Amino acid sequence: MSGEISNLKIYMHPNIHSSTFYSSQDMKTTHKCPRTKKMWYTYTMEYYSAMKKNEITPFAATWMQLEIIILSEVSQKEKDKYYMISLICGI
Repeated sequence: MSGEISNLKIYMHPNIHSSTFYSSQDMKTTHKCPRTKKMWYTYTMEYYSAMKKNEITPFAATWMQLEIIILSEVSQKEKDKYYMISLICGI
């Protein structure tokens, strides 16, 4: 039983970490997944470069919608994972 609990902790820790990186300002230290790091760093830099020029681009609106979509997808995956863990472990 204790082996199952330690395995759950391994899977839970990255999810907790990933829920905090959306609001962080330091992009290089918050991401662990190279694919995710590249995607968020690119979108953030393009968004802020448009802000520095005092331009509102269509990309900014798209970026905001992308953030909402990704957050909702992550939220749904976490719900699915929780229910799967509950069914397997009988929590």
